Amino acid sequence: MHVDLSMASAFMATHARLLDRRRYQHLLGEADPRATLAALEAYCNPDGGFGWGLEPDLRSAESQTGPALHAFEVFADIAPVRSPQAVELCDWLASVTLPDGGLPFALPVTNPAGCAPFWADADPNVSSLQISAIVTANAHHVAAHDPDVASHPWLARATEYCLSAIRELEGQPHALVLAFAVGFLDAAYDTHPEAPKLLDRLRDHLPENGLLHVEGGAEDEMMRPLNFAPLPDRPARNLFAPDVIAADLRRLADQQQRDGGWPVDFTSHSAAATLEWRGYATVGAISILKRNGMLG
Repeated sequence: MHVDLSMASAFMATHARLLDRRRYQHLLGEADPRATLAALEAYCNPDGGFGWGLEPDLRSAESQTGPALHAFEVFADIAPVRSPQAVELCDWLASVTLPDGGLPFALPVTNPAGCAPFWADADPNVSSLQISAIVTANAHHVAAHDPDVASHPWLARATEYCLSAIRELEGQPHALVLAFAVGFLDAAYDTHPEAPKLLDRLRDHLPENGLLHVEGGAEDEMMRPLNFAPLPDRPARNLFAPDVIAADLRRLADQQQRDGGWPVDFTSHSAAATLEWRGYATVGAISILKRNGMLG
């Protein structure tokens, strides 16, 4: 097991979009956070939301809920540096939140070219735990170093929706819903007293090996242990035996391809998205391996 960072860097320079190249440089301590924010700015709309393909399979220009999760990822990347755009994004999310406090999976798509059907055909009038949980989880990661995000009314409202929706889950949740619910509870664990109990309850829906097929996805598309618990010393790690996590870390390291990048196991809906997801996945893989002490 060996991760070749020089090959990863070559892959990013050759194939990745500018935002992920900046995120990758920042991850390795080689970039100014302002450069990463400048790359993110290209996806921002005047209303404070994000679009323009920041979510690679949602290429329409208007602000959408899906791209919000990626914007919050960037705002978390640059900690402890703060950006006023994080609060502006909270403002925009508040403007599209539904009466029950949840976010719709997607708003009406004005241009479906290159967009996955699940984005283009989503019902904008129904709250989605799947998108609400991952957006809110990433907002909590930003809130850990940005008090203006932490105190924003939208975050409190979205958090209460997610807690309520997770509390009311029945049967086996879809793999993505389960992964994002676990991620949300892990992010809210230290600030919301109900999160520990709900996280422990979700344990019953996880197989010991942490492998869940994504229904409706590609034949080999899976949620794996590191999708549920990517970070060491976080409560979600207690959902899996140490040897399960160790095996998944080895698998992730061994997934580096001959071109230096990491693959994805799901189907993209445009040629651009295919490469963009691989750049995004490479940043994610290096981040997880680094934070788990796997890069030497």
